[in-house]
Amino acid sequence: MTLGPLMMDVQGKTLTEEDRDLLAHPLVGAVILFTRNFESVEQLEALVADIRAVRSPPLLVTVDHEGGRVQRFRKGFTVLPSMRLIGREYDLDPVAGRLLSRQCGWLMAAELRAVGVDLSFAPCVDLDYGASSVIGDRAFHRDPRVVSELAISFMGGMREAGMSACAKHYPGHGFVVPDSHVAMPVDRRPLVDMEEDLTPYRRLIDNGVAAVMAAHVVFPDVDDQPAGFSRRWIQNELRGRLGFDGAIFTDDLSMAGAKVVGDMPARAKAALAAGCDVLSVCNDRQGVLQVIDSLRGSEDALSQVRMARLHGKPGLTRDALHASMDWQACEGAVKSCMEQPDLRLDS
Repeated sequence: MTLGPLMMDVQGKTLTEEDRDLLAHPLVGAVILFTRNFESVEQLEALVADIRAVRSPPLLVTVDHEGGRVQRFRKGFTVLPSMRLIGREYDLDPVAGRLLSRQCGWLMAAELRAVGVDLSFAPCVDLDYGASSVIGDRAFHRDPRVVSELAISFMGGMREAGMSACAKHYPGHGFVVPDSHVAMPVDRRPLVDMEEDLTPYRRLIDNGVAAVMAAHVVFPDVDDQPAGFSRRWIQNELRGRLGFDGAIFTDDLSMAGAKVVGDMPARAKAALAAGCDVLSVCNDRQGVLQVIDSLRGSEDALSQVRMARLHGKPGLTRDALHASMDWQACEGAVKSCMEQPDLRLDS
């Protein structure tokens, strides 16, 4: 059975019969996990194994586990710094900043691969304009060159640990104030003024990034549809001008920023028509059912290949990981970063 375009969530810490039935549907190809799905490392490992056993080839198992305030699993995992802290380390010492970013990417990915998770939606490459509350300290830096360097290092660490990277939120969410979870952000800049926002994508694509997540932000000078529903943004810019040939994920289609497109089936169809490969529907079981009913026969062979490439490579067991010199060095570096006081002075 091939992997379909729909990414869904599951209800709790173990699979229900309804979960199993839906995960077995050919239009489903991926699962995203949340904090509610986590109780302990052992429970999580069992849940992931159960999800993977539903299908062959196995479903793609994903999570938002960037570090900072967006880290779904904490007990038994290394608590990772925000990307802003890594950016501050870079400002003090660029070599040390790049090393820390690589260590954080490796540590995050290695710990997730040890329990069977395939993909974390990281790194966030939005620029820190100081405007967006939902991005905020999730951004590495304001300077696109620094963001690019640190994101490439982070991705390199993930790759060493057997995990692909997913850059987000294309083409940029840092300039707008509203949070697309609860509102419809509108960025009125012309395309020519967004070259800085696109720079990290260009650099990451040149370095082989495997996935990109599109933002629910409208850029009316480019298109009247949010970026994830726009052929101009997906086909002309990302696939065409930037030359990206990996997997494109929508942000959660249940978010307020997606509702301007229509009901859930309309959102799913519009995202696929724009060129997205994976449709994320979270915390909306009725929406999952509606998408399944509306997309029968919508599998795309090229999208299936792109998704299959995102499966994680074999990693170390947790015991072997914790015994390794790499893990000890990376965890020590992260703890040292997290313990440093904030020495900034108020103006």
